[in-house]
Amino acid sequence: MTSNKDEELASMSLMDHLTELRNRIGIIFIAFVVLFLICFIRPFGEGSFNAADYVYFWLQAPLAEILAERGGRMIFTGLHEGFFTQVKVAFFISISITFPLILLQVWRFVAPGLYKNERSAFMPFLLATPILFAMGIAMVYYLVIPLAWEFFLSFEMVGGEGTLPIEVEPRISEYLSLVMRLMFAFGVSFELPVILLLLTKAGIVTPKGLSRNRKYAILIAFVAAAILTPPDVISQIMLAIPVILLYEFSIIAARFLNRKSDSEETND
Repeated sequence: MTSNKDEELASMSLMDHLTELRNRIGIIFIAFVVLFLICFIRPFGEGSFNAADYVYFWLQAPLAEILAERGGRMIFTGLHEGFFTQVKVAFFISISITFPLILLQVWRFVAPGLYKNERSAFMPFLLATPILFAMGIAMVYYLVIPLAWEFFLSFEMVGGEGTLPIEVEPRISEYLSLVMRLMFAFGVSFELPVILLLLTKAGIVTPKGLSRNRKYAILIAFVAAAILTPPDVISQIMLAIPVILLYEFSIIAARFLNRKSDSEETND
């Protein structure tokens, strides 16, 4: 039954394809809006917590653990800042949950135009994409952020005779922007194997070419880390090193992919 449906989709006209695309975009949009409202609306009125609050509590937990030892708080300085921070968190949650649905809808739109062997070859990349992105976020949250926050907070100073104390009071919007920037940078960087293996599969790059250009890849990894992360050595190194390791893994995987393709062609 699935194959018959795929044949019907493959033989659709241009207008049918545009209608199909519109329907799938509509599904994604409706899911996003519903999730956003669920995350943003406070179910029990003012004073209660919504999903965005709990996610923000989770995002600030590494900082809260450090500040709890020395005392501290988070602030917002603009009347609108708290509201827009809530909007950003709700948007972040909605996009994160909708992401697998987006991949599924893209797959269901593209799959009918692919041969059976092309579908089986593309499926692992589709599954690996959200997993690698989640691994990048996990590395940021559990490893990079605690070390980076300790480094930044080391610049606090205790006041003495004739001097004033220097204490951190992070703004909620700036903290959220910094955390999301780190998570996005690591999540996207962890997609490197998927990108390189797809390029290898398409014949655009080769394992030999990747090995030959290793020194340029290392340079690009450190430059990208300097651009994408805050201006501290810790987070830059902790992004660059995993990217370099993922590049090396991609070379090994590309060699295996080429050998597998050559053996399949020989058998045919």
